[in-house]
Amino acid sequence: MADGMFLFWGSGSTPCMRVMMVLEEKGFSGYHQRQISFEKKENKCDEIIKLNPRGQVPTFTDKDGDIVINESQAICLYLEDTYKNQGVQLIPTDPQKKGFVLQRLCEVLLQERFQKARTELLIWDGYLEKEGEGRFICGDEFTMADVYLFTHLALCVRMGLDITKYRMLSEYYNRIKRRESVQKSWPPDWEDTPNLTFMTGI
Repeated sequence: MADGMFLFWGSGSTPCMRVMMVLEEKGFSGYHQRQISFEKKENKCDEIIKLNPRGQVPTFTDKDGDIVINESQAICLYLEDTYKNQGVQLIPTDPQKKGFVLQRLCEVLLQERFQKARTELLIWDGYLEKEGEGRFICGDEFTMADVYLFTHLALCVRMGLDITKYRMLSEYYNRIKRRESVQKSWPPDWEDTPNLTFMTGI
């Protein structure tokens, strides 16, 4: 199935990382891909513009190009819905569990880089405290909410967030970072350059 998939992505883009994590979790590690350079404005190349008139990545195709999806949220939900029985089930079918995952997922989307809000970080630390050490944001199963939360949190750490101030967030971040899907989707640019400092002090 992965043979018919193609992903255009850019290093350092958390929407791209999100999609790549989902592809790995769903067991599609053999998908075709092309890393573009933002610096060279390769996202504006004709090949991508034909698929995405906004010239943005991630840009994803499935079924040998018959299906084109551009927005990361749409790609993630498409992959889970279309291939729900493949790999890790990231959105539960049980209504109560599904509602919980969607609730946490949407909460992440509302927090743009946590807006430097210590109160918001304490809320997420509290959520994880309630779940207990070694668990995920919605219980004992890794879900789509974890994909969204981790990529969001990783960007904050990249921007200088001192994660050690939040015990449960710190434990969660360091544990999820070791997950295979994270290792395979970690932005190459982040490995070569130190963290930024825009959010220091939160």
